[in-house]
Amino acid sequence: MSRVRTFIAVDVGEAIVEKAVALQSQLAHCGAEVKWVSAEAMHVTLLFLGEVEDRDIVRVCRTVQKAASQMPEFSLRVGGVGAFPNPRRPKVVWAGITNGADELRALFKLIEEPMLEMGVYRQEERDYTPHLTLGRMRGEADGQLIAAELPKHIAWDGGRTIASEVLVMSSDLRKAGPEYAVMGRSKLAHGEV
Repeated sequence: MSRVRTFIAVDVGEAIVEKAVALQSQLAHCGAEVKWVSAEAMHVTLLFLGEVEDRDIVRVCRTVQKAASQMPEFSLRVGGVGAFPNPRRPKVVWAGITNGADELRALFKLIEEPMLEMGVYRQEERDYTPHLTLGRMRGEADGQLIAAELPKHIAWDGGRTIASEVLVMSSDLRKAGPEYAVMGRSKLAHGEV
């Protein structure tokens, strides 16, 4: 039985992606070696499921569809920058979610429980923190270069979009970076639910 590396995400739209790519260019001027996320790969991850058996993908998509139908569309604004585990020792550089974070957390909760019940998701130890990953550090010295650069972009505004669907995605790891494909689209409800 074959398996598919799977995750569940929300698209942020082209306008935000363009601004995020411009921000990556500004951050890159500090000289740190960072593996920047490509424009095509930018999204807000809700849950990373890992390797899911082929036969479970349809059930995953149906479960996401049911959860999405319980949640109304919402405004999503991306802004500010930070790093995990913290800005002083960055490993992952991200843009924050300034509006829509509560809705993303609610959506995460709607999807997490059924995925745990299906046995296709292992609960993470840390709380879910909605963010847009910009890049991953290659070395500790590079982290210090980025750490000095982040405060200059704290007020960065990536723009706003309407979150209207949840995507079930596959991730095929390649030398050039992961290649993503949409396996399922689930519309959020229009208006109040």
